[in-house]
Amino acid sequence: MLIKLTGGKVYDPENGVSGVVRDIYVENGRIVAPRPDAKPDQTHDVSGKVVMAGAIDPHTHIGGGKMTIARMLLPEDHMGDPVARTDITRAGCGHAVPSTHLTGYRYAEMGYTACFEPAMLPANARQAHMEMGDTPMVDKGAFAMLGSDDYFLRQLSEKKDFEAIKDYVAWTMHASQAIAVKVVNPGGISAFKFNQRKLDLDEEHAYYGVTPRQIIVNLARALKELGVTHPLHIHGCNLGVPGNMQTTLDTIRASEGLPIHLTHIQFHSYGTEGDRKFSSAAPQITELLNKTPNVSIDVGQVLFGQTCTASGDSMRQYAISKSANPKKPVVMDIECDAGCGVVPMRYRDKSFVNALQWVIGLETFLMFDDPWRLFLTTDHPNGAPFYTYPHLIRLLMDKSFRDDMFQTINGDAQKQSILPTLTREYTLDDIAILTRAGPARSLGLKDRGHLGVGAAGDITVYTDNPDREAMFQTPEMVFKGGELIVRNGKVVKVVQGGTHVARPDYDKGIEKSLKDYFDRFHTMRMDNFKVSDEEIVTGDKGSVIVQPTGPRVS
Repeated sequence: MLIKLTGGKVYDPENGVSGVVRDIYVENGRIVAPRPDAKPDQTHDVSGKVVMAGAIDPHTHIGGGKMTIARMLLPEDHMGDPVARTDITRAGCGHAVPSTHLTGYRYAEMGYTACFEPAMLPANARQAHMEMGDTPMVDKGAFAMLGSDDYFLRQLSEKKDFEAIKDYVAWTMHASQAIAVKVVNPGGISAFKFNQRKLDLDEEHAYYGVTPRQIIVNLARALKELGVTHPLHIHGCNLGVPGNMQTTLDTIRASEGLPIHLTHIQFHSYGTEGDRKFSSAAPQITELLNKTPNVSIDVGQVLFGQTCTASGDSMRQYAISKSANPKKPVVMDIECDAGCGVVPMRYRDKSFVNALQWVIGLETFLMFDDPWRLFLTTDHPNGAPFYTYPHLIRLLMDKSFRDDMFQTINGDAQKQSILPTLTREYTLDDIAILTRAGPARSLGLKDRGHLGVGAAGDITVYTDNPDREAMFQTPEMVFKGGELIVRNGKVVKVVQGGTHVARPDYDKGIEKSLKDYFDRFHTMRMDNFKVSDEEIVTGDKGSVIVQPTGPRVS
């Protein structure tokens, strides 16, 4: 079937197209070159509309044990936001942590066609993929968590050959069906089990004697030499701690020129100035980042209201558990690999700390120079639920609106902020980079995030409304693989996306030592640890999409 979208203003930064009126043709799910003699089976007149590729969320917690706990923990959240069944969609519920089906519907209704779970514990990969498979409408993928796992820490402690470390990283990506690797509080989750309450960048683990710096550099180097496109995804040390700006600055410098990605950097951008010893360090951190092209970031913007924090960082989740709202946090240990903390949270605009967190995220967005290295996230659900993105986009695009909102926050936070002096307003090109082209390039999704020939027919059409929140809240049309799935902000067809994975080369001889390790220490056999293609395809009713990796470097 040949589909034609005619007359739209196309924003496609990957191909250098900015607001140009042009027709788009989609055949058999792919964008094809215009043909003068073409006779489309369907034509959609989108004259005057804004046309972009389907949006991509590179960091959103949508699957895995922590989300299951969060959904079970907050029945009041579900009762407050039920969604009725329709002829084509299932019933769903949940405000801060929507159910799996509702997550897919809400993403699609907002113009998103791909979402990536950033913290998949390899021991729990099967369950994470089952939840992602139960999330319709969007492509998925997940980042395997490493850095506090006993096997890897033993490798570092025993100074194993670096080729063996690379083999273990690559094997883990294959076994867990991951597209990338994330490190959470490097070594800190493990250190917490040995009664350490903090672990700074150059502080030694009480048992293994390794430092977070060593963990970061080894993992970042391994991924680069394995040819994995997305750099090491780093949730750094000391999340949420006043004064953690120094650790963040040191982490940027510690990369030694290796590509790294610093995630939810707002939570790592705190100074100690002022009477309350809590201040914004966004100016210092963005100044260094603007000079460090090997580092990309996402923000993890805090927006006001009820949500639920969910993280593998059991050390830091334990520390903030006293601030839970409602008061029912859960912190737990998992196997030999990691931990988990789920802490309900309400961010209030009259709270000095919460207001300053809101300010720090926006300052970061507005002072960071390169939109290709910056992704729009709220670290769903940690900073805010994902469907608040249109509100965040308006804050970035409309200074007068931003100034009005600034006047409503805590007065002491206002006095400490430079936000009113920042005049930058994001453009539609910027938004297309932050939410489409940039994430696709970073993740190696060569046929997503753009509208060039050969790209997947994932397309979003918006009414060009000066109220950017309303515009991005309710797209006029969303296409997935060339099929119309959303019209006027409502699902009209339910589809399943594929699961993106990366498969770097490794020496399969590593499985001998891994099998011995599993038999001795784990509660599951190595063969049961590995997730097969068939399991994902059967559960997702979609497909496994293998992203290319570069040649292994020895």
